[in-house]
Amino acid sequence: MSGLQLVATKPWNRLSGEIDTILVVGGVNVWTGAANPPLLRWLREQSRKVRRLGSVCTGAFVLAEAGLLDGRRATTHWCFTRKLKQEYPKVNVDPEPIFVRDGRIVTAAGVTSGIDLCLSLVEEDLGLDIALRVARALVLFVRRSGGEKQFSTALAFQSSSRIPLRELPIWIVENLGKPLSVDQLASRLGMSVRNFSRTFAREFGSTPAKFVARLRVETAKRLLEDSQKSMEQVAAECGFGSVDSMQRSFLEQTDRSPSAFRRLVPRGVAHLSA
Repeated sequence: MSGLQLVATKPWNRLSGEIDTILVVGGVNVWTGAANPPLLRWLREQSRKVRRLGSVCTGAFVLAEAGLLDGRRATTHWCFTRKLKQEYPKVNVDPEPIFVRDGRIVTAAGVTSGIDLCLSLVEEDLGLDIALRVARALVLFVRRSGGEKQFSTALAFQSSSRIPLRELPIWIVENLGKPLSVDQLASRLGMSVRNFSRTFAREFGSTPAKFVARLRVETAKRLLEDSQKSMEQVAAECGFGSVDSMQRSFLEQTDRSPSAFRRLVPRGVAHLSA
């Protein structure tokens, strides 16, 4: 579509030897593979042999057509989740996460979420430290876990905001450890507190304080899932002030305590035993 070509070195039906991981990719046009029964048979055959099988974006439709997602939880790009659910009712389609793991099968929402999925596979094989090094090498703003929503609070804010409000979410994320009072946010934009609060509420249907609280919880969830930092460290980095304050915010927004998001076993072990 954009003129860039990715050329495979050989077709799927000429592969020989053992395959470790298969990822089926998609694009802006949904292709299910229904017109290519040999490919679907090959995927079903390989699904019994490979260590991992997955899809990125609309590649989930090919896995669904092959029957490999029946009875499983899966996702695809938000534009196509309804279509996937309607055409393949046996698939438990979850429209929110950026990627989903169900046993040995993984499905990613699409586009950049494929990067997040691949980083999770690197972590599964080589550990969190290597995955974070790769993320830094790719100059990623943040490494997201599968539980992240396709529309984050910051992104939703930016997509509907007007300049100069648009750049505020990133600044907030980079300064979560600070108090971030309404006065400070208004000053950042050169607005009076009253005008800032009124404009913010009109544009986003939320107070600045509630918005900051959501970002604090989203960031804390990510740190709890993907780092070995203590509860105290996470609470301090996200600006909660104390573990008790973080606990209250989590219960208000997620109905779960912060400890519920702490990954107790390595990702690879958890998913291989699923």
